[in-house]
Amino acid sequence: MATIGLDRLYYAPITEVPVTGEETYGPPVLLAKAISAELSVELAEATLYADDGAAEIIKEFKNGKLTLGVDDIGRAAAETLTGATTDDNGVLISASEDGGAPVAIGFRAKKANGKYRYFWLYRVKFGVPSTNLATKGDSITFSTPTIEGTVSRRNKPDGNGKHPWKAEVNEDDSGVLPATITGWYTAVYEPTFAAG
Repeated sequence: MATIGLDRLYYAPITEVPVTGEETYGPPVLLAKAISAELSVELAEATLYADDGAAEIIKEFKNGKLTLGVDDIGRAAAETLTGATTDDNGVLISASEDGGAPVAIGFRAKKANGKYRYFWLYRVKFGVPSTNLATKGDSITFSTPTIEGTVSRRNKPDGNGKHPWKAEVNEDDSGVLPATITGWYTAVYEPTFAAG
C-alpha cells in the first residue's frame, strides 16, 4: 500500500563489543522533524552459467544509501551523527578529521488507510549534512538540511544466525502484536525467532 506521510524520526547510538563488533543499542533519541527519507539499496549479484544458461543467480544486500531531509539537525544530533564538536563558546565545529559513529535509525510512514509502516535501519553511518541557503525574495522559501548516510548490515547476528540491516512492519498486518508497535521507539527492535 502506498504511503502518504513520514514522521517520528529517531536515532539510537550504538556501542560495539571490542572483539566481535556486535552492537548494543542505546535508547532511541528524537532526531528531528522528518521532511523526507529516501532509501536506495545496492545488491551484490552473481550468476553462474552452466549448460548454456543461468544455473544459479545470487542477489544479496551489499549496502544502502539513506538520504534524510529534516527541519533542523540540532547540535547534540550533529555531534553524534557526524563527529562534530562544540567549542567552549557553544559553537559547533566540523573538522576534516571528523567521523560520526554509526547509529540505528527509526521512523514511520503513514499509509493511505491511516495505519503506519514502521522501520529500523540497524546501522547507518552519516556524513556531513548539506545545507542549501537562498536569499529572501518576493516569496518565502524554506531552506532545510539534508544528511546522507550509508546503510550496512549489523555485525550482531539475529536468532537465525543472519545479519539484518532493516526491520519493517505494518501495524495492520496479521500476527503483529500491539506491544511491538507501542514499544517501537522505546528500544531498537530486536528480531525474535522461535527455537526450532
